[in-house]
Amino acid sequence: MYERNAGASRRSFLAAAGGAATVGLAGCLGGDDGGLDELTVAHMPIYPDLQWYVMEGEGYFSEIDAEIDGREFTDGPAIVQAFSGGDIDIAMFGIVPAMIVIDNDIPAQVTAANIREPMGVMADSSFHDTFEEHGADAFGVWEEEQGRPFRFGTFPQGSVPDVLLRYWLRETGVDPEANDSIEIREINGANAVWQAINGGDIDGTSIMEPVPTIAREEGSSVTMLRTAAEILPGQPAAVTLMSDAVRDSPLAGQFLEQHARATEFIGESPDATAQHVESGIGMPADRARTALDSPLSNFVTDPASISEATPVFSEFAASNGQIDEQLSNDQIFDFEVYDSL
Repeated sequence: MYERNAGASRRSFLAAAGGAATVGLAGCLGGDDGGLDELTVAHMPIYPDLQWYVMEGEGYFSEIDAEIDGREFTDGPAIVQAFSGGDIDIAMFGIVPAMIVIDNDIPAQVTAANIREPMGVMADSSFHDTFEEHGADAFGVWEEEQGRPFRFGTFPQGSVPDVLLRYWLRETGVDPEANDSIEIREINGANAVWQAINGGDIDGTSIMEPVPTIAREEGSSVTMLRTAAEILPGQPAAVTLMSDAVRDSPLAGQFLEQHARATEFIGESPDATAQHVESGIGMPADRARTALDSPLSNFVTDPASISEATPVFSEFAASNGQIDEQLSNDQIFDFEVYDSL
């Protein structure tokens, strides 16, 4: 899909090395008042974490009364482990990993959304009319015509794209566990999903940008069937999780103020934002600029904008055994930090 630039790769290496070597150092105490003088922030090189790269690139962290130590991770489970080990003060990652942290009795809550409705269900264009005509029976029609099941490929079970796919199938009237005309393959990473699409290994996916933009620009036969806004309005995805120590300090509001500032920047300055995507994530700026115009690029900060749909994800996380029981919004969210801005 794209090659990470050398700087980003170096940051990834340092994040991995530093994350393993700094257990217990997150949120270092300093000053006579025992306040936090450093915030360790976990993030991922993905589109839904774009606020991080804008805050970093535009120098917004200078407005926060603490040193910001950014740690780049490649997946949510690694951030969960680091957060549980006391290495992380703030994490920008998926809503389901955030629930896992909270379910593990780690004192933390979600204080911001990063994006809403960023996923889409894509399918081979030849399937679109079949689905519109037959609905839940379309997969059986496909199998009769193709001689094999319809093959979805997305992130591992329990991930945000996987939950959206399974929710959509359920709402359509399809049980993927019982329907032999559907196969869901687990694929790690957006780049691998695109390669599977491009190689003809899968017929559809549930995925976020930039894969839909790349597929469109490359003339792929796999195109958008339903957006998250059509499937589950207010769908949560990447969020900002803060430890209680941070939430109880002025730094929480300061960080969210810059987060909201970055969200505004993304909406008002897409050309400059695309440059931050290239330098921070490694995606070519021209392609990043196109993806910013996508209906899936809905960057937000207000956590209330995803609260209504979050119980769906909590239900799936509980049914998958990722959390012991479904969490309530009161357990997941702290709305007061954002509301106080």
